[in-house]
Amino acid sequence: MLNKNKLFPSLLLFSSLLLGTNLAQAADNCNHRGVLDDKFCDENKDLVADSPKDSSKWRDPSTLVFTYTPVEDPAVYKDAFSDFQKYLTEKTGKKVIYYTVHSNAAEVEAIRSGRLHIAGFSTGPTGYAVNLGGYVPIAVKGTADAFQGYNLITIVRKDSSIQSMNDLKGKLVAHTSASSNSGNLAPRALFPNEGITPDKDYTVKYSGKHDQSIMGVLAGDYEAAPVASDVFERMAAAGRINRDDFRIIYTSPRFPTSAFGYAHDLHPDLVKKIKDAFSTFRFPKKMQETFGGADRFFPVSYKDDWAVIRDIAHATGTAYTKKGLQKLAEKDAAKAAKKRAKKAAAEKAKKAQ
Repeated sequence: MLNKNKLFPSLLLFSSLLLGTNLAQAADNCNHRGVLDDKFCDENKDLVADSPKDSSKWRDPSTLVFTYTPVEDPAVYKDAFSDFQKYLTEKTGKKVIYYTVHSNAAEVEAIRSGRLHIAGFSTGPTGYAVNLGGYVPIAVKGTADAFQGYNLITIVRKDSSIQSMNDLKGKLVAHTSASSNSGNLAPRALFPNEGITPDKDYTVKYSGKHDQSIMGVLAGDYEAAPVASDVFERMAAAGRINRDDFRIIYTSPRFPTSAFGYAHDLHPDLVKKIKDAFSTFRFPKKMQETFGGADRFFPVSYKDDWAVIRDIAHATGTAYTKKGLQKLAEKDAAKAAKKRAKKAAAEKAKKAQ
């Protein structure tokens, strides 16, 4: 059972976000803000907050605070970005410090409250940061050719009679698990546009994992499966499967990984320097190894490159609103409590030996 005392800090954090709305006036003379919080304006309709019209609201801090999305071992990524922090200092002329966050909700609150200036947000929470925190995504890890990401692909056996998505009607198709993006949520959001609806047009059977879906298709247990392209490619590269044994009948738009960007109200001259730093920095070898071969920050547009993510969110009932963030905070708290319980159990077992 979830410890209410452990949940309280996250709920308190969320309450502060709600109260924050009362501390700020709506954007002055705003003609359009779309789905952004009342604090922000989006008159150019690019779906992210505009720089404040009133120059007195531009911030030019002497120290810039940077962070990366919360992960299992934050120290690893703090070290991974140390060279980039130094580069930011060179480009902006300002001291840059790393601020470790322990939940997605806390990171959104930090950008919204002004405690965070530059950040990397995970793919899903990026929408909360944009709508509620005035965050402006500008880049994703990548190479000279493309940003780092993956696609949802639908695979069948090479010798299958299934040639198109329409041929899936009446078939047995493996989804991975109910909470999986590319293995279940994305197919349910995107496939209807292809004229095929899961559970209605074909029978869904959950395999548990992407590799099990892939091996199940190969073994003939399932007639098709939507899976993550990066998992499929890794299995082929490792020799676990022969890619020539499969046919791909559908490929989704590319899903971006973590977004990098800045707070909308930073001084425009400072923003130019920050953008230049992201544009010209090249990852050292160790950083490339940490981030799967990415060697630079690739420019992206939230409006265009996050469109598929927003579509999936809307189709599956995810709302980038305060209520949606409250659910995210509760989920973060539950994960943290589970992690603490697991650690405590391991320590107890160790002492008992």
